[in-house]
Amino acid sequence: MIRRTLLAAAAAIGFALPAAAQDRVALVLNWTPGPDHAPLYWAQQQGLYRDAKIALTIENGRGSGFAAQRVGAGQAQVGIVDAPVALQARAQGADLIAGMMIYVQSPYGIYWRRSAGINSPQDFRGRRIGTPPADAARVMWPMISRAIGIPADSVSWVNIAPPAKVTSLQSGAIDITTEFYTSHHIYQRALGEDLGFLATRDAGFNPYGNAFFFNGAWLRANRDAAQRFTRVTQRAYAACLANPEPCLAATAQPAAMSIEDLRVGWGLVGVLMTSDAGSTQPLGGMDPARMEVTIEAVKTAFNIPAVAPAEVMTNDLLDPAVAGFRGQPR
Repeated sequence: MIRRTLLAAAAAIGFALPAAAQDRVALVLNWTPGPDHAPLYWAQQQGLYRDAKIALTIENGRGSGFAAQRVGAGQAQVGIVDAPVALQARAQGADLIAGMMIYVQSPYGIYWRRSAGINSPQDFRGRRIGTPPADAARVMWPMISRAIGIPADSVSWVNIAPPAKVTSLQSGAIDITTEFYTSHHIYQRALGEDLGFLATRDAGFNPYGNAFFFNGAWLRANRDAAQRFTRVTQRAYAACLANPEPCLAATAQPAAMSIEDLRVGWGLVGVLMTSDAGSTQPLGGMDPARMEVTIEAVKTAFNIPAVAPAEVMTNDLLDPAVAGFRGQPR
């Protein structure tokens, strides 16, 4: 009954698409499967890409940089990439254009132990932040530190592997770490009342986050296929926001996660997908002014040439009738 209801809702918002030749599309995830990818697995399970004449393959990722490299070089047609990472890669020659925004709100978060004597970001001075060298927030630290009001060089960095972040924080091997907000529940469980946390978006640093980036050359040559892929994906995210349970069930096996963990993670994804106040953009739509702010942050952090928003994004692939997500209480 749930499946029939969800499919009926999907049809009502326009899943029926014009006939087209079967087009092969390789999608590279930003990481291994997780709650933020649930709409993709649900849509694939339900045959929605197949019905849109898209032969979709989903490849596990190894970070936004990996996805940007694969898509930018034309080895895949589309990938999920953190927008600042994509803009940096584009300045280095990667051919990337954003076609649908997932994280309207920045996912960057900073985590610490209160018992270490850290009560606010002002206490970060002289502390050790542990992350991988290419961690997105570490790369953007000059801009983040400016937003929180401390000198960029007032902290020291410790190189650790991604899976070691939580345990290193617990043991005191590091004082602070950074993580995407979609893992917030993991830190809550591990640290409980000792958890200190700041979302950079609340500190005034709020660039766009993860988005579907296309290989530019492929997009220009296959715009109809790109639009069919994007609209199925856009509507799948809308359907899963309205009724997440079937989508989480479709993702449990590829993600190797419990439904409960997926449910909690999907709730955090919803926070990041929440539209800006007053926005009239459809779900996945991008505001050129917000993109310009993101471009300026990356330009300043990496000393790279600025580009116009129209060079790195397009809203033309989206269905304007699919309303943006207005969110839920945080």
